[in-house]
Amino acid sequence: MRYTSTRGGAPETSPAAAVTAGIAPDGGLYIPVPAMLPKLSIGEITALAGQTYVERAMAILAPFFSDFTAPELRHCLEAAYAPVKFGSGAVAPVVKIGPEDFLLELWHGPTSAFKDMALQFLPHLVAKALAKTGDRADIVILVATSGDTGKAALEGFRDVERTRIFVFFPFAGVSEIQRLQMVTQEGRNVAVAAIRGNFDDAQAGVKKIFNDQALASKLAEAGFRLSSANSINWGRLAPQIAYYFSAYADLVNKGWLPPGAKINFAVPTGNFGNILAGYYARLMGLPIGRLICASNRNKVLTDFFATGIYDRNRAFFKTTSPSMDILVSSNLERLLYHLT
Repeated sequence: MRYTSTRGGAPETSPAAAVTAGIAPDGGLYIPVPAMLPKLSIGEITALAGQTYVERAMAILAPFFSDFTAPELRHCLEAAYAPVKFGSGAVAPVVKIGPEDFLLELWHGPTSAFKDMALQFLPHLVAKALAKTGDRADIVILVATSGDTGKAALEGFRDVERTRIFVFFPFAGVSEIQRLQMVTQEGRNVAVAAIRGNFDDAQAGVKKIFNDQALASKLAEAGFRLSSANSINWGRLAPQIAYYFSAYADLVNKGWLPPGAKINFAVPTGNFGNILAGYYARLMGLPIGRLICASNRNKVLTDFFATGIYDRNRAFFKTTSPSMDILVSSNLERLLYHLT
């Protein structure tokens, strides 16, 4: 597998290099070269039904991380989804809540946020990617959060060798529980800072740091390089693809869905990473009928899909779902690349 930038101004790179970089040199986001996207048949998808979550994730993710050996990738997955972190039950169970309605539970991780599904995996991947690239610099992870990503990232990277993590959150833009989760985080390599403004301001600040070449040079001289744990990093987004396939396999396994039948996913959406993972699953052959973009009062994405116009020049509302209080959805850039 090779990765290219959504902006076309950076050379193709390897999976390990894309993961450690986080963002492309031209400011774009890394995506798999479209012609290299893996495809699964209905038979291969239904064969997942009798497998564990780790086995399912191995089948889905291995093509995306082709420079990792099978034992290396399995180690990352087993460490991420170990019972000590996700309990002794299913990692991402599907629950029937109506005749044709189901709920995919993504809150069984250590911080009770769905971000654990990716952020328990990413630190192990980054550690192995550093060894593969031969990069001697330590990684400085920068994270902008509207709530749950911050705690999940801090917990995931806590005390991981050769990494440091800095999380920025809007001072009045997260719940009190989320704030306390972050500011009380333990670990030798973690730091948290509140900023004035909203999540979009935090995200813009992080992107500005990434694009500061003078700062990058100074960090390199000191033996550090920047990377991201937000979903702009492909290593963060990719593991989310796995649970769409896992959900489908569970529906088939329980007799709730015949193999090959289409299903719809309604996805609460902020930075567009979760629902984009579903889009990639559909490109790979998962029988998805519709991906329903669910928004709160900050419905910039809902309006975009309804009108074709992305207008971020609007009022920003603080809601009871702060993780969706976003007006600049970074991952939309990846979708637009594929559509155009």
